[in-house]
Parts: sequence; structure tokens; C-alpha cells
Amino acid sequence: MSPLISAHNLSKSYGTQRLFKGISFSINSNDRIGLLGPNGAGKSTLLKILMGMDSSDDGHVSQKQGLRIGYACQEPEFPPIPLEELLLNQDLHGDPIELRTRAQIILSKMQFEDDVQDASLLSGGWKKRLDIARALMNQPDLLLLDEPTNHLDLEGILWLEKFLLREKIAYVAVSHDRYFLENISNKIIELNKCYPKGIFISDGGMSVYMEHKDAFLEAQAQQERGLASNVRDEIAWLRKSAPARTTKSRSRIQRAYELIGELSEVKQRNKTVKVDIDFVASERETRRLVVAKNIYKSFGDKPLFKDIDITLSPGTRLGIVGKNGTGKTTLLRILAGQVKQDKGTIKYADDLQIVYFDQHRAHLAPNISIREALSPHSDTVNYRGQEIHVNGWAKKFLFTPDRLSLPISCLSGGERARILIAKLILQPADLLFLDEPTNDLDIQTLEVIEESLMEFPGAVVLISHDRCLMDRVCTKIIGLGTDHEHHFFADYSQWEKSLSVNPVKKEAMVAAGTTAPSAGSKTNGSSSPSEQKSAAIVSKKLSYKEQKELDGMETAIFACDNEIQSLKNQLENPSNAADPQKSLEVYHLLASAETRLEKLYERWEYLEKLSS
Repeated sequence: MSPLISAHNLSKSYGTQRLFKGISFSINSNDRIGLLGPNGAGKSTLLKILMGMDSSDDGHVSQKQGLRIGYACQEPEFPPIPLEELLLNQDLHGDPIELRTRAQIILSKMQFEDDVQDASLLSGGWKKRLDIARALMNQPDLLLLDEPTNHLDLEGILWLEKFLLREKIAYVAVSHDRYFLENISNKIIELNKCYPKGIFISDGGMSVYMEHKDAFLEAQAQQERGLASNVRDEIAWLRKSAPARTTKSRSRIQRAYELIGELSEVKQRNKTVKVDIDFVASERETRRLVVAKNIYKSFGDKPLFKDIDITLSPGTRLGIVGKNGTGKTTLLRILAGQVKQDKGTIKYADDLQIVYFDQHRAHLAPNISIREALSPHSDTVNYRGQEIHVNGWAKKFLFTPDRLSLPISCLSGGERARILIAKLILQPADLLFLDEPTNDLDIQTLEVIEESLMEFPGAVVLISHDRCLMDRVCTKIIGLGTDHEHHFFADYSQWEKSLSVNPVKKEAMVAAGTTAPSAGSKTNGSSSPSEQKSAAIVSKKLSYKEQKELDGMETAIFACDNEIQSLKNQLENPSNAADPQKSLEVYHLLASAETRLEKLYERWEYLEKLSS
């Protein structure tokens, strides 16, 4: 099978900054690729080169004749026009009625309910969905996605995972979301100068890639040790030998210098450079930093949340989760003292030092230099009572001195995020309030931030769509619901599981103790009568009717699965494609059947657990 598209010895630089050099790879029709790399490695640029929106300095791209490519950018912006009109306002070929029907089907797939709403007024997450919809309008063979999970809440990320796996299309997704990459990828490509050719390709998902990468880097480290031993022997020979007069001696000298050069290259590749992030805590020993009681907040006449009790102590790392619009940032700002609650009380420890990280980065002026952003008033910064020159401080965040005069506008999203974190950690804190601190950061930097937060002796309150970070860092989770209710969970994974269970089962989970107690609440091992009643639901046996339903569940799932396959075949039938109205009807039937199948699986899981 010939590849859809191939890159041959591509090189790209911006000024003196080399992004990549001589990289080659191919993309096949069954590839679902996750594209990784440090910030500034050229991932977004590479997508644009594949799309034909940018050119390489050297090398070329070859593609299959007639290949159609769709592209969804990192930060889409739209004019104030209806959604359907936006999708149709492209260089598309085909019958206008068919194109309009296609637009309606795609918008329905993206879960848009109103196709005449103003595209410019959408939230960041819905703009992402719309940009993917626009990319799908030309029925691409290959889809290029640049940071598709940015601005999506968990529901949106889970939807995107299912959508990508369901569609029969090859894609390349630039992302730093490790769980997302594990779920959607069958191949990982990493751009990184630590590899001999600047690129590493691994078949399989994220976990397989990490195993392959570790094995490769260990082998490369072993190669360095072997080369170093050989070089030591050759240098010793050179020092004690007389000047070369024979062909054999000259050949050995040449080989010695080749070994020295080879060792230098391997050493350079093996040199691991990491961001140096270490949050500064105050020396406070107070056990209760913040005590919030019965917090209530509304938006207009709509309650966001109510009756929230939270106690923040040193070592508490609280994650706030929920769908977009449930008030996550509002609760964070209330706890930080930036927004006033409608009801309830908050008590702060005396002289509390609070540091707040805002997800909006507009306050980094685009026209100032990196140097001015890091240290606007002098050539030094004060870190833990010590004066550090701005050049040295910049190096901790992987900015070399020759780049410090560059304006902020020239930096990638991840590089801007690193500058904000460099400014953030200069401030001593008892409490860190972090609203999406990891957007655009590469995986290596994410891991450093995780370690630093876990070692921070103060309290942390965190909002992030990075499931891996939330799972690793948070000691407890508060989940905000659309019905202004809230629950506490032991970790992010437990909250995620709770989204797929029915209300009765969720109540049973809470009562049975599978969720964490409220932050700062008392737990004495006793339970109320209502809790005991709910807990009993989990352990009761199936009724005759439920047992009969369970016995027939596999048959029902099999029938529903066959129905879905039949409807998919109808959609692919050329005769139906000629009838736009018929295609739309079949698609709605398919969406309904897929929803029904998901509910059958959920019900099956519930009955199985009930019977065990």
C-alpha cells in the first residue's frame, strides 16, 4: 500500500533557530498518529508544511494523487457569520444541496444544536469543534489537528476521542495530553534533537512509545559509555606513539579523531535539558490556611453551586473539575479572594501569601522582549532571597541568552507559558491557585511541574483538563455538576467514572465510601440511615425482572451493533448519497442507535455489578 503522504529530508529554521533537520517519515491510510516534541521543536510548523501552508528550507513532501487534507489550527477565530455559512464558505466542489446537507450532518456530529448561531461568539472549546467541522467539509483522507484538546472540558475531550476512533480517516494530532494520546494513537512520532536524525517513530500508543523511548535512550547512553572507553584508549595511544609515518598509523589517527567526533555528537544528544521549576513556599506552620463554609454562588438567577465546605491545609492539593459553565474558575477565584461569594463564609489565616495563575495570557505584551518579560526593571531577579542575573534565570527555563531580545510575539504557546511560570515561581506562597497552568506545555515540562507541585509544602487548588496531571498531583477532587450539586472524589479517575453511571448507582458509590469526604470534613466511620439505605442498593440481589434483562443483554447489544453496521453501510451507499434528505435521516438514526448502544453497555455493567 502506497503512503498517503511522505516527508523526505525536511529541514526548517527561523533565523538562527533550527527547528528540525533532515527528517523523513510517511503517513498511511490506517495511521492514527500522535505528534510530540519539546516546545519550539516545530510541530505546528511541520503540520503547516504537510498542509502546504508553509515551505521547508530543504527536502520535499510527496503525496498520493488526489489526496484531500483537512487542517484544524491551534487557536481558531471566526467571523460573525452562522455556523453553516462558515462551513460552506470554502473552496468546495459539488452540488450546493449536497454540500448544505453535508454541513448539517457534520454540525450534528459535532453536537451543534443551532446551525445559525454566530460562529464568532462560541467559547474556545466549541470553536475547536467548529474548526474540525470545517476541516471535514472537503471529506479529507488525512486530518491534521494542532492541539485539538485545548479549551475542551473533559466531556469535550471524551467526545473527541470517540469521534476520532469512529471516523474512517487517517490523522496526525499534535498534543501533550498523555491520556488522550494513549487512547487515540496507533503510532507516535516525536521531534527531538536527542535522536540521531531528530525524529523517533514508535508503533503503538503512548505507553508503548514510552517503553520504546526509554529502551532507545538507554542504548544510546550505553553507546556513549562504549565510545568514551574507546576514545580514552585511542588518546592514550596517540600520546605515547611516535609521529605517524606509516599508512596504518595514519589510518588509526584518523579513526581516533572520528571516534572523538562521534562521541561528541552522542554526548550532545544525551544531554538532557529540563526546565528548573521549584515553587517557593513560605515558612508558615499554620494548619488551617483557608476554611470555607456553605459557599453559594449564582450567575444572574441561575445557581452555579451551593453548600460547599472546603478546608485548605498545608499539603492539600485540591482539583476542581466539571463541565464548562459549572463555575470551576468562579470557585477558584472565590477561594483566592478575588470574587465575592453570594452566601457563606471564608476565613483566611493571618498574613496569608497567595499566588494566582490565570489561564488568560493577554497580560504578556507581545511587543516586549523575553528579557523585559522576565525582569522588567533590572538585570536580575530575586529568587529565595538571592539575586540571579536574568541570563541565568532564563536558562532555567530553556531560553538561551541569544534569544532574550526576541519579542514575545515570536514565541510558541508553550514558550509563553514557560515565561509566565518563570515569573510565577519568584513569589513565595502559602497557597497556589492555578487555572489551566499546563496549556501548550510539552510533556517533559509537564512532568517537572507535577513533581514540583507534589513537593510543594503549601496548599494547591488546581483546574486543568490534563487528566494525567490531575491524577498524579491532586489529593482530592471536587466535581461540580450542571445541577449546582457537588461531590468529592479521591482522584480524577474516580470522578470520570462517576460521569458514566446512573444517578442511583452514583448515590450508592458516594454512600458506600468510594468517593472521598468533603475537603476538611469529619469522618468517624459512622453513616446516616440514608447512607446505609443507599449502600444497601449495591449489595442487594437482582429481581426476577432484572435477572431476565441481564440474561438477554448480550443479544440486545448484538442486535444494536448489527443495526449500527447496517446504517453505516446505508450511508456509504452511492444511491443514498445522491439523496441528501435520505442521508440526513439515516445519520440521525445512526446517532440514535450509537447512543442506545452506549446505554446498553452502561446498563449491562450496572446489572453485572449488582449481581456480583
